[in-house]
Amino acid sequence: MITYPEFKPGAAIGVTASSYGVGEGGRETFGEAVARMKERGYQVMLGQTVYKQNKAKSAPGKERGIEFNQMMLDEAVDLIIPPWGGELLIEMLEFIDYDRVQRKWILGFSDISLLLLTITLRTGIATAHGPSFGDLRGQQTDETTAMWQKVLATPSGGSILQHSSQKHQGKEEPDGPSPYVFHLNAKTEWKTVSGKDEAIKGRLLGGCIDIIRHIIGTPYGDVKRFSEEIIHGEPIIWYLENCELNTVDVRRSLVQMRHAGWFDNCSGILFGRSGGNQPVDNYTAEDLYRDLSEELQLPVIHEMDFGHVPPQMTLINGAYAEVEVVNGQGTLKQYFRE
Repeated sequence: MITYPEFKPGAAIGVTASSYGVGEGGRETFGEAVARMKERGYQVMLGQTVYKQNKAKSAPGKERGIEFNQMMLDEAVDLIIPPWGGELLIEMLEFIDYDRVQRKWILGFSDISLLLLTITLRTGIATAHGPSFGDLRGQQTDETTAMWQKVLATPSGGSILQHSSQKHQGKEEPDGPSPYVFHLNAKTEWKTVSGKDEAIKGRLLGGCIDIIRHIIGTPYGDVKRFSEEIIHGEPIIWYLENCELNTVDVRRSLVQMRHAGWFDNCSGILFGRSGGNQPVDNYTAEDLYRDLSEELQLPVIHEMDFGHVPPQMTLINGAYAEVEVVNGQGTLKQYFRE
């Protein structure tokens, strides 16, 4: 059974640096995010790890795990949003007290997606793949990214509909200052391997493939147990995004996931836009999507609104979802179904 945390206006956000902290170069950016969230009526509670950053992490894994556990048990903290992603969240997984994880939303992506996936697989508590705390610092927020609040506020048993963005962040730089964090100037088009309209239904699971692949075969990546004991054999929709892997590294990772049984009882796979996917010997992202679709005999949708190329929807690990693509435009409807 999947359980869903609650979200309310004026919530107290606990910020703990589960991966990267805020170094000297990021203090102004992070400070803007804190000020903006307070202006929107949220309380912001900063952990001791936030302003630490050294050797590719905010603090040792044990210290990060302890602070995460403390925020989970602190009744004054309503939800947890790390500052941003990073590299070595995996070091803290063994120090999380999974038996005492509370029904609190955890929101983030990139390296944080490993925390999200692990929590949902181990506990059955839904987690939210969406913007990081630092992404919410703009005076204004685009419609796609701003949906994080409405998604998290969906009651258990309810549903929420999100639409594909009109534009995403391209390579062109803006002409001048902007009240928005992201500069959305490239047309969005969701694509399918089949070249046809597609519809997929199932329970959402996923994250950044660079990171989540590393828990395959560990106690933190027991998809088989999750499938059998928590969602009782319902089909899974995997959503995956690539930060910086080249195409053959993504391909190797997907083959490993298949051999590990992660795609057993899968109804389809979603890929977010990527700034990675550098081709190797003419092997392109489109090639690897096609290979995966043919191997699994499943629909594959790509160039979707999540991951490292903004903006991004908020996807809930564990939620039942209906994903549709029609003429390059798409919808994602999530049901907060137990």
